[in-house]
Amino acid sequence: MCDYSLENVASRPATVADRLVSTNFTGTFTRGFAGADDLGTAVCLRPGTEIAFEQAPRFEDPMSHSEQAASGTTARFRQVNLQAPCTHHDALEFADGSIVLVARLVPGQRATVLQLPVDPEHAEPAETAKQGSETVNV
Repeated sequence: MCDYSLENVASRPATVADRLVSTNFTGTFTRGFAGADDLGTAVCLRPGTEIAFEQAPRFEDPMSHSEQAASGTTARFRQVNLQAPCTHHDALEFADGSIVLVARLVPGQRATVLQLPVDPEHAEPAETAKQGSETVNV
């Protein structure tokens, strides 16, 4: 998904091993991810996508506006505040549970897409997955 504020920016879905850069998009008031080889095209992540930054990502604190560092280098993309239509929804959740809005990331940081979420259209039905496997209760 790409945040509502990127609706007027060319975009494409993320793929495994994509090299991403946090960036400001021309003509918008927000930040997002672009491909390292095409900074003008937003790369949209689906909820559940896992990414790894080269270094602990830096972001602007919403209260103090000072630059902070996230708690780790690996994060899972998710969306927050979906009930509020005109606010940023794209966020990264780190292993310690902290959440950072993508729009707060400092531009120029590099990350790699590690894993995409399962596509529900291509997922194996639950009934088929259960056949031939045993449940072990410990």
